[in-house]
Amino acid sequence: MSSDSSRRIQVPEELKEVLLQFSISFLVEQPPDVIDYAVEYFTKLQAERPSVGHTDNSTDDQLSVNSQDADAEPPVMASSRRKSVFAEAYDPEADDDDDGATAVFPKTDEQRARLVESVKNVLLFRSLEKEQMNQVLDAMFERKVQPGDYIIRQGDDGDNFYVIESGVYKVYINDRHINTYNHTGLFGELALLYNMPRAATVQAETSGLLWAMDRQTFRRILLKSAFRKRKMYEELLNSVPMLKALQNYERMNLADALVSKSYDNGERIIKQGDAADGMYFIEEGTVSVRMDQDDAEVEISQLGKGQYFGELALVTHRPRAASVYATGGVVKLAFLDVKAFERLLGPCMDIMKRNIDDYESQLVKIFGSKNNITDTR
Repeated sequence: MSSDSSRRIQVPEELKEVLLQFSISFLVEQPPDVIDYAVEYFTKLQAERPSVGHTDNSTDDQLSVNSQDADAEPPVMASSRRKSVFAEAYDPEADDDDDGATAVFPKTDEQRARLVESVKNVLLFRSLEKEQMNQVLDAMFERKVQPGDYIIRQGDDGDNFYVIESGVYKVYINDRHINTYNHTGLFGELALLYNMPRAATVQAETSGLLWAMDRQTFRRILLKSAFRKRKMYEELLNSVPMLKALQNYERMNLADALVSKSYDNGERIIKQGDAADGMYFIEEGTVSVRMDQDDAEVEISQLGKGQYFGELALVTHRPRAASVYATGGVVKLAFLDVKAFERLLGPCMDIMKRNIDDYESQLVKIFGSKNNITDTR
């Protein structure tokens, strides 16, 4: 090929955008193997893209820094001003500013209830403890908009992060319409995350209501909390022998999907006979696994930090065949719901199936027979 022909080759904008989003996701996730991560990333991207045309949310998974989760609502990225994206990325580990005051915006009970409803499915908020969530709710303020109002303008500095309660909002890059939000979603977090100018313009198509959070609060509460949660759960999951079958980046995805739960001493966590909704990893404390026998509960085993339970009911698709109680004080658990279990723990399925025989052997020792022995957890 001649040098003149080479110079005429143009890199498609779609290719630039896809590679940019992959690069951002890779730098945020920091997996140990770029090839393995790329295979998973682009396989998921292909599976989740719409089959025809562009719908209102068709660009969601490609445009969000949280594209690894289908529930995440995206900001948008422009083809301009890209050189500043990576150089100024926020590093939660290097930020030791924990003592700054967080703004508080008083709200009526009705306003707070609407805000809770608006943010309940926001991925960024899932890792927050109760106290942190209350700080987020306190720090968010209401913004009413009218048709034609500009919420953010391409090229401006990022000031706030927005969650949509109501209204229709159109997104433009270089005056080209590329996405529409209909009464749900969030935008603006990427400019705060990377200290970059706004990469798109968002304009209200109808009247509506937004909840906003300033940059400082966004970073101090949301980003640092998510970072610390991941680090804590990575350490926990690294101690679980069954999860050795997972790649490091798969354990990272698993850590992001976990939800913290606490139970007081004696409180029941799982009830025998209930349908299985997920499995649990023990962060702190101990639990007692008990099975009904002759109108009484017999303890099958006790489990402690780094151990897990609830997985076999998901593997066998049976009801819970035992109850599990918190013992010895407050127990902290990391909960993985059934959908995330099926999506993330496929590589461990054979190991979990083999464990069924081990549990049945334990029951034989206790009850002296395999009759009526089913999944104990």
